[in-house]
Amino acid sequence: MSDDLNFVLQARREKLQQLLARGVAPFAYRYERTLTAAGAVAAGAALAAGAEGPAVRVAGRLVAWRAHGKTIFAHLADPSGRVQLYFRRDALGDDTFALLDAFDIGDIIGVEGPLFVTKTGEVTVRATAFTMLAKSLRPLPFGKEEIVDGVAVRHAGFADPEQRYRQRYADLAVHPETRALFTARTRMVSALRAFLDARGFLEVETPVLQPLYGGAAARPFVTKHNALDATLYLRIADELYLKRLIVGGFDAVYEIGHDFRNEGIDRTHNPEFTMLEWYQAYADYGDTMTLVERLLVHAADTLRALPVVGERVPELAAPFARVQWVPALNAALGEDALAIPDAALKGIGEKLGVHAAATLTRPKLLDEIFQALVESKLEAPTFVLDYPKELSPLAKPKRGDARLTERFELFAKGRELANAFSELNDPLDQRERFEAQAALRAAGDAEASGVDEDYLRAMEYGMPPMGGCGIGIDRLFMYLTDTASIRDVILFPTLRPE
Repeated sequence: MSDDLNFVLQARREKLQQLLARGVAPFAYRYERTLTAAGAVAAGAALAAGAEGPAVRVAGRLVAWRAHGKTIFAHLADPSGRVQLYFRRDALGDDTFALLDAFDIGDIIGVEGPLFVTKTGEVTVRATAFTMLAKSLRPLPFGKEEIVDGVAVRHAGFADPEQRYRQRYADLAVHPETRALFTARTRMVSALRAFLDARGFLEVETPVLQPLYGGAAARPFVTKHNALDATLYLRIADELYLKRLIVGGFDAVYEIGHDFRNEGIDRTHNPEFTMLEWYQAYADYGDTMTLVERLLVHAADTLRALPVVGERVPELAAPFARVQWVPALNAALGEDALAIPDAALKGIGEKLGVHAAATLTRPKLLDEIFQALVESKLEAPTFVLDYPKELSPLAKPKRGDARLTERFELFAKGRELANAFSELNDPLDQRERFEAQAALRAAGDAEASGVDEDYLRAMEYGMPPMGGCGIGIDRLFMYLTDTASIRDVILFPTLRPE
């Protein structure tokens, strides 16, 4: 901590002591406000200049302060916006007005008084009483503000992205656009829920702590349950428990929740992330594709109607483009990808810069090569169809070509947005695939799963055909709002220790 900042912190603590010495409680229990800042501005909008309007009670954070001897103009902000405050010594009295010497930008206060409009046309609260609600002991990095053509322009005082992620509370407090972004994210998630609810889907919750992990290719986080003396895993996907519910008699279920993968951190990966997964009995991946298109169009339309972020949202219209996995990779390689010998495939991976290509299993290497040559170049929303069987251990074989599966992934701007299958419902086939995954794991693939005997038992009771889909909420929101980093759309992203 710098000496300057130490001085500032000390000065604020001295002001705290001044308030206490005057008998002012600096951290209140409650405050009854009658209007938000925006509500106060709206209520005073029809007043003529100089006319006095109704008395209001507003509360929020001081974000601007201009003292002029016996008068003070300030701005108070809350989530709705900001409103000007006017303090006058002869109206408040010398002792009460003197309390304002202990106030700072960043303090949270309540103010009571009538509305009026200044000569410059700004709706203002003429303070007849004020209350300290929370004394700010650390200055927020508001930056400097100036008026340009009648508009307040704030110059960044908190520009370091790393610090903004670490101190998201400060980022939110000083950047209204950050609050608008995360408000928009919540609105999008609500729209996704409403879309699925309206189509008869039931929202459910499934275990985060699991005795076996599955439903995806990823390394898990491992923990220990002391009372049971059991190893447990944070889930890497919701899939296998949601499918158990389809066996149990629900026709259509979905879950929006956190999954956890013990992987690296970059622009599109955070170890803790939010997924939407749904499963629909008697549907296949074609039905699911149609549902995904309609869902994304609905999400985009919802965001486009919101302030601040709306202008960044692309216009989406169904149908989206479609390409097939094998022909697309064959065209990029100039040969049959599935027929390339292992040694030659590793050489291709090394030329493309695939990390540790020589040590990857064949399915993983094929996937990495596809990402480099095809996936990364898909800009407009595009469905990639019919993945090889070894890449899709939970999908049904492709009708007419058993080498492939009825699976699609949706990509846009080179990022995966959705992954969906005609779900495998043959327990014997599923056992063979689980055992193949277990063999890959034994051969060194840390992302391969094992054999889930309880899930196989559930399948043996009879699992209806179904379509299933997983959509990464974070990446979808990144795409729809043209946001570059996943850390910008997660309130508290995972970071290296400070």
